[in-house]
Amino acid sequence: MAGSAVRSWPARARRASRSASASVTGLAWNVGSLIVFRVFQGLAAGVLDPLVLTLLARAAGPGRAGRVMGLMGMVLSAGPVLGLILGGIILESFSWRWMFLINLPIGVVALLGAVRVVPADPPRAPGNGTRLDVVGVGLLGPGFAAMVLALTQAADRSAVVAWQVLVPVALAAALLAGYGLHALRGAAARRRTPPLIDLRLFGSAGFSASVGIMTLVGLSMFATLFVLPLYYQQEHGRGTLASGLLVAPFALAAVIAMPLSGRLSDRFGARSLVRGGAVVALLAELGFTRISGQTSEVWPALAAFALGAGLSFVGAPTMGSMYRTLPAAAVPQGSSVLYILNQLGAAIGVAVVTLILTTVGNDGAEPVAGFHGVYWFAMAALAVVLAASVLLPRREPSPVSAPTPAAATGESG
Repeated sequence: MAGSAVRSWPARARRASRSASASVTGLAWNVGSLIVFRVFQGLAAGVLDPLVLTLLARAAGPGRAGRVMGLMGMVLSAGPVLGLILGGIILESFSWRWMFLINLPIGVVALLGAVRVVPADPPRAPGNGTRLDVVGVGLLGPGFAAMVLALTQAADRSAVVAWQVLVPVALAAALLAGYGLHALRGAAARRRTPPLIDLRLFGSAGFSASVGIMTLVGLSMFATLFVLPLYYQQEHGRGTLASGLLVAPFALAAVIAMPLSGRLSDRFGARSLVRGGAVVALLAELGFTRISGQTSEVWPALAAFALGAGLSFVGAPTMGSMYRTLPAAAVPQGSSVLYILNQLGAAIGVAVVTLILTTVGNDGAEPVAGFHGVYWFAMAALAVVLAASVLLPRREPSPVSAPTPAAATGESG
C-alpha cells in the first residue's frame, strides 16, 4: 500500500491485522475461500510492511539508515528460509491449517509489543489529513495482478502466444498506463489526495536505481529459494523438512552479512558494496548452474551461503542509500514504492520459474536442466543489478544538503 493508504488507517488497528487475517485463512473450507482469505491477508501485509519500514527509517535517521536497514533486511532474507523449515515441520506433523494458525500466537506477541513500544498516532487537526487515492488503487493493484496472471497462464500453457496470456498482458498495460496518466495529471492539483505512488520520485536516478535493484533482488532471491528445495526433493529424494534445512545456509549468511553490510554502507556509501555483493551473488548462481543429481549436497549448500552473503551486500546498502537521500516527507512514499516493487519482483520471479520449469520439461530435457534455466535467469537479473549500481551515489549527501521535499517531489505523498 502507498504512504497515503498507510497513514489513513489508525496505527493500533494495524498492529494485529496481518496475523489475524493469516489465522482466519486457516479456517478456509475450500479453494475459493482460501483465495479470498489470502487476499485479505495480502491487504493487511500491504499496510503493515511499508509502515514498519517508514517507522524504522524515521527512527534511525540518515546517519544510521544502513545499520537499521541491515537489521530489517536480515529478517526479510532469513524469514522465507525459516518459513521453509517451519513449514516442513508443520506439514510432516500437523494439518496444513497450522501453516496459517501458527500466526495467531505470533500476532498476539507482536500486538503486545506494539502496544508497549509503538507510540500512538498524534491527534490531527480537522481537515489536515490525506485521503486515499481510490482511483490509483483501482488501477495499480489490478494492473500488477494482471501482469502476474499473464506469466502464470504462460507457464500453465507452456506458450506465450495464447489469448489467455495476451488478454492479461493487454489489460496490465492499459491499467498501468492509465495509472501513469492519472498520477502525473493530478499530482499537483490534488493536495489532499496525493497519488498512490508519486511518479516524480523516479526523477531521481539514485531512487530509481535503488528500487529497481531491490525489485531484481526480490526476483532473483525468490526464484532461487523457490527452486532449490525442489532440486533437493527431486534430485536427492529429500523430504520437505530436510529440503528446508539444506537451504538454511542462505539464511545463516544473511544473518551474518546483513548487519555488517548496513554498517559499512553508513561509512562508505552503497555503490562499491553493491557491486561486490552482486559479483559474489553472480558467482553463486553460476555455481548452481553446474550442479546435477550426482552433485554432493555440500556444494549447493556452499553456493546458497555465498548467494545469501552476496545479496546481503546488495540489499542493505541499497535500502540505506535510498533512505539517506529521500527527504523526510517522502519517506512513506519511498517505503511504499520499495515494498510494492520488491514484492512484485518476488511474484514475477516465482511465475517465471514456473514458466521455465514447465517449458524446459516439455522439451524432453533432463529435469535438472529446468533448474539450470532458473539459475541462468537469476544470473541475468543480477547482471542488471551490477549495471544499475553505477547509478547509486558514491557517498550519499548529508541530511543538511539533501533536497527539500518541494524540490524532490513537489509535495509530500
